[in-house]
Amino acid sequence: MISTYRVQLTPDLGFADVAELTGYFRELGVGAVYLSPILQAVPESGHGYDVTDHTAVRAEFGGLPALRDLAARGLPLVADVVPNHMTVPVPESRNAPLWAALRDGPASPYARWFDVEWPVALPVLGDETGDGNGGLSVDGSVLRCHEHEFPIRPGTERLPLPELLAAQHYRLVSWRDSPGYRRFFDVSSLIGLRVEDPEVYDATHAVILSLLDQGVLQGLRVDHPDGLADPRGYLKRLRPRVPGPLWVEKILIDGERLPENWRCDGTTGYDALNMVTRLFVDPASEDQLVKTFARHTGVIEDYETVRREAKRHVIDLFFRGEVDRLVGAMTGRVEESGLREAVVELLTAMPVYRAYVDPGEPPSTESIRVVRRAAREAARHTDPGPVARAADLVLYGPAEAVTRFQQTCGPVMAKGVEDTALYRWYPLAALNEVGGEPDRFGVPVGEFHEFCAILPPRTMTTLSTHDTKRSEDVRARLAVLSEMPDEWALAVDSWAAEVSFDPRLDYLGWQTLMASWPITPERFTKYLLKAAREAKTAISWQNREPGYESGIRRFAQEAIGVCGESVAAFTAVVDRYARVNSLGQKAVQLLMPGIPDVYQGNEITDFSLVDPDNRRPVDFRARRALLAEILTPGTRPDTWDGQKLLVTTTALRLRRRLDPEASYTPVEAGEHAVAFSRGDEALVVATRLPVALERRGGWGSETLMLPPGRWRDLLTGWEYTGRVPMGHLLSRYPVAILGR
Repeated sequence: MISTYRVQLTPDLGFADVAELTGYFRELGVGAVYLSPILQAVPESGHGYDVTDHTAVRAEFGGLPALRDLAARGLPLVADVVPNHMTVPVPESRNAPLWAALRDGPASPYARWFDVEWPVALPVLGDETGDGNGGLSVDGSVLRCHEHEFPIRPGTERLPLPELLAAQHYRLVSWRDSPGYRRFFDVSSLIGLRVEDPEVYDATHAVILSLLDQGVLQGLRVDHPDGLADPRGYLKRLRPRVPGPLWVEKILIDGERLPENWRCDGTTGYDALNMVTRLFVDPASEDQLVKTFARHTGVIEDYETVRREAKRHVIDLFFRGEVDRLVGAMTGRVEESGLREAVVELLTAMPVYRAYVDPGEPPSTESIRVVRRAAREAARHTDPGPVARAADLVLYGPAEAVTRFQQTCGPVMAKGVEDTALYRWYPLAALNEVGGEPDRFGVPVGEFHEFCAILPPRTMTTLSTHDTKRSEDVRARLAVLSEMPDEWALAVDSWAAEVSFDPRLDYLGWQTLMASWPITPERFTKYLLKAAREAKTAISWQNREPGYESGIRRFAQEAIGVCGESVAAFTAVVDRYARVNSLGQKAVQLLMPGIPDVYQGNEITDFSLVDPDNRRPVDFRARRALLAEILTPGTRPDTWDGQKLLVTTTALRLRRRLDPEASYTPVEAGEHAVAFSRGDEALVVATRLPVALERRGGWGSETLMLPPGRWRDLLTGWEYTGRVPMGHLLSRYPVAILGR
């Protein structure tokens, strides 16, 4: 497989619609279509991760016949599979296995499917029904609570309501309480599956494995493997059944690598995304941008402090139940003085999403190093004795304790960092990406080359996904601010003097407004509301405040209405350089080691924000017409859209003749370019830090020495050999893609 194109299936974009796009994908140079989850989910779902039925291909997409028709179009299909959880739908009867488990309790054959404690607590009661009685009614064999419905245990239907409630295999509790089951992060509507059980694995994977065996699917992307009890065992079982790529949606923190014993081809590319982004950020501006951020927001703490406080906050807010269950697994329900606080601090201090300890086996040297390092940090904040005890239990304790710590560690990282800290500390929001480190401003070219040299050859690389906080072109604009910190400070000072609301939110709003321009007040408002709820400083998803949210709406309207003209003018200046970043990062990502993915629509400029904004419909008709235009002989596009599409299709077509195992060789190109060759077939040159390049007067006498042989720039058709002046090589476009 040479490349993929990610498609977000929705009820309005099903298999038949994707089948009609396969001709366009082939012309673009795409090697495979990469589909969001295909199994039956909540009918109205726009993402598909809320699976209700593992035995059916999703009806809203056309079902199995339409999927087969899509596969028959000839492009290999990769599907997103969701082994960690399924949904607790409303009404709950939509999930037949869960319904049976709730009805029959631990004796049900479906009880083993779910990671629960019986009787299982279900957080569905509103604040007005906190006594467990209001809003409840019995309808035959069904217990109703507003829009919710639950099965009644056979034989208890005629009991008075209080006795009936006490007789069930579940307890209805406040929506604010922790559920009695493992869930996906803090999302109580997604219940954890025990896929480590062979019967559960077989039942939940039968359709997917059948599609692989029949050749309908060629590869898989595994969602959230960190949530699994045994990701190594899961991948070991799955790998022999997958003829093509097997990727894991795994967040690797700076310098972290996948365990060698995970049998897969690599990650879904956040490590590559963050490295490529940093390549186009100027680290010289770090101090100035941090000072501007602090001056506008009042946040003077460093990122590590904010990160720690955010993780501790979400543990207290969301994960009390998970911590109680973990401590119980560690101690056999015997309370040990100080151990709970030690566990909380150890979770807070963990630097990665998983410790990679397999119960019953000696922990690896790296696992010991990571856990001991976290323990040293945790001991700074609480009694060191219980912390040492907790660390020992994580490394050598009972199997359930070892497993549950890791299943809790991931959600704390995700909610504490991705969905809290990154919305609280953002001097340069381009760096605030999933798996990113916002206090790491840029990387030197040499470090990028070192990263590529050890990148698994068939891992996925990407620049945008359905989970990114902002699209690649939004980040390309924001990266320019690292080269214009003075101009940015003056601009944002002027805007903030005109319109203000909450200093902790406004500065993120101004970065977002500029980088996503033009944007409607509606889209801008939705983004700010989500950002404020994720930050959890004034409001949250659990605690809405109508007055504050009205203030956000006013700010969004006024920021665009009052400052829109000035923002547009500033963005126009930024775009002279953002186009350079956009084309450069695209060329680098598509031709660096790994299998490149193009997220739907991002073959041209896209200024989407965090989901659901990045799942808006894509105008494929316009993209198809533009592709036909730029592929016309003699045509050389002069728009950003046209140039990005030219770079994308040129790189993807070159990948067709490039062995994924082709060697990666850095090429010396000076401070303002990154260059590398792939085997003997391809060479990439991309401009970086274009503002500073312009200010120093351009390329001057700089040259680049090509590897031996004759090379053709596939973007311009110009031919080169030997030593080439950079000013000539990059005179038409800020990137060059050369082939033999």
